[in-house]
Amino acid sequence: MGQSPICLNCYNDISGKFCSNCGQKTDTHRITFKHFITHDILHGVWHFEKGIFYTLRETLLNPGKAALHYISGRRIKYYNVFYLTLLIIGVQIFINHIQNDLSHQYFGTELAQTHGKNVQLSAFLENYSKIIIFAFVPLLAINSFLLFRKSKLNFSEHFIIAGMIFLGVMIINLISMIFSFVEFLDSNFTETLELLINVLTPASILLFLVINYYKVFYKNYSTTSTIIRILIFVLLLLVEISLLAMILFFSLR
Repeated sequence: MGQSPICLNCYNDISGKFCSNCGQKTDTHRITFKHFITHDILHGVWHFEKGIFYTLRETLLNPGKAALHYISGRRIKYYNVFYLTLLIIGVQIFINHIQNDLSHQYFGTELAQTHGKNVQLSAFLENYSKIIIFAFVPLLAINSFLLFRKSKLNFSEHFIIAGMIFLGVMIINLISMIFSFVEFLDSNFTETLELLINVLTPASILLFLVINYYKVFYKNYSTTSTIIRILIFVLLLLVEISLLAMILFFSLR
């Protein structure tokens, strides 16, 4: 097709590489199989500057910085964090199903007593995955909004920070679930590895929260004040999660 003098999407007069009205590229051409594979799939999904992998990497390695970039207007590089969170939850549900099936094959009747609870939990995650996001993310956002007022960020901006950091937490949990397959290995170290995973996962999540909230807000307070506020933040979160866990427990009975 080549470059057209008008935008083929909104029919606005154009000049340059992008339409000033809708943002579509002006250099369009027929879709071939090669273009579909190399551009629409590989470039569109895994492009280093704008795609799933870039967002996953940033939210795992430096979610606070990524959130502040997004808040400041540097948004084109990032995939939708909440869509990604739903995707990660979906992958976790899939892995949980595989683990349940393998447990039934490997351990037989040993799973029978707990299998019902696992099925109920899986069903809850499948049916209420969006509720999970909109339960934990607001807790993070409310706590940080109340404790870090000097940052002068509004609640919606705290929500973005919470969403980025929560996605990082979900990635850590997903990695933990993948490593938990060691329970099916026939090794003398299986129990030790399981115990290590069970200890490291919550410790990693807690450390991840503390470090990244510190990175976001340390410039607004003294070191001592920031640490105290983060400790209060964590305590509040633990109390809130405990209450949610109790509600979940009684709802599954």
